Amino acid sequence: MNVSEGGVSIEVSETRDGASEGTGEGVFFNPEQELNRDLTVALLDTWAEEGYGELGGARGTYLDAMCASGVRGVRAADAGWDVTCTDIDGDAADLAAANLDRNGLSGETERANVNAHLHENHYDVVDLDPFGTVVPFLDAAFTGARELLCLTATDTAPLCGAHFESGVRKYGVVPRNTEFHPEMGSRTLLSAAVRTGARYDVAATPIFTHATSHYVRTYLAVERGATAANDCIDQLGYVDWCPHCYWRDHAFGLVADPTETCPNCGHATQTAGPLWLGPTHDQSFAAAVRERVTDEMGEATKARRLCDRLEQERHEPTHYDQHELYGDWGESAIGMEEFLDRLRAAGYPASRSHYGGTTFKTPASVTEIRDATL
Repeated sequence: MNVSEGGVSIEVSETRDGASEGTGEGVFFNPEQELNRDLTVALLDTWAEEGYGELGGARGTYLDAMCASGVRGVRAADAGWDVTCTDIDGDAADLAAANLDRNGLSGETERANVNAHLHENHYDVVDLDPFGTVVPFLDAAFTGARELLCLTATDTAPLCGAHFESGVRKYGVVPRNTEFHPEMGSRTLLSAAVRTGARYDVAATPIFTHATSHYVRTYLAVERGATAANDCIDQLGYVDWCPHCYWRDHAFGLVADPTETCPNCGHATQTAGPLWLGPTHDQSFAAAVRERVTDEMGEATKARRLCDRLEQERHEPTHYDQHELYGDWGESAIGMEEFLDRLRAAGYPASRSHYGGTTFKTPASVTEIRDATL
């Protein structure tokens, strides 16, 4: 079947909702990732044209590391990038080559093991979208990426602590299954990436991250140097959380010093970490990406709305859900704008988060939120 997306046309042999490209019995295409791909194209344009890297307005080299149908590589090539598509499946590499050709685009395709390929080749941008965890590919990715590393992780249950043992094994983090699970998943992934890069004296700074549906997507600016890597390590730490009353706190540092009893309600708390506690995105960069979203993109409306949210989103390492708080308090929820206005009027900065319609961020405590909004 033929699929049109973002101004290109590709042939795909199979579609399967809810899964990433490059898995299953054959080469198939995942239509649910169109938002992910639209944002990737807009972000690549922003990176090249706004002076964030060293490309000086030019499009550099881009690796679609697990290309499957090659849709990411085709769209990057259509945007002017010097594209290489690799896949361990020879049928996938052949299909990617055919899809480049059908759009009149040039690019290299190769059947290759991505880890071996990235130890031997270097690219300005490396894009990894495997099925499940990205961890087995991170070491090679930090070897091969010069400016930007793009990661998609679809194993949200281990990332968010719902599959606890798997999360510990894969990510070297103690994750917790909390009500702010998208934040937990994003910061677990970022922690693993930052620590992997630091082993090679590489700093990995997140510039754009979103948790959408069944996946986490992040873009990391890569900078080589031990000092820069140390600065990233300094952004790791631990989150203490009370599952009874939703109290939480965080502290930077690699040595945990947990608060064992909730100071708000007296119940036992849980500790997660080491997590990335720094910003998960650059607000000005998110605004610039929004301006690069084009009307021909199938998910343009969602992409612009997401960028709007990220431009305004605060950097606290957890978020609250207003409906869950009001339910716990036995009260009827008010409108979100009125709710946030009450918080701000009481002197507490607050913003919506991109995770949902009723999620928000603020430095205020649970008690302060209640006193300010009820």
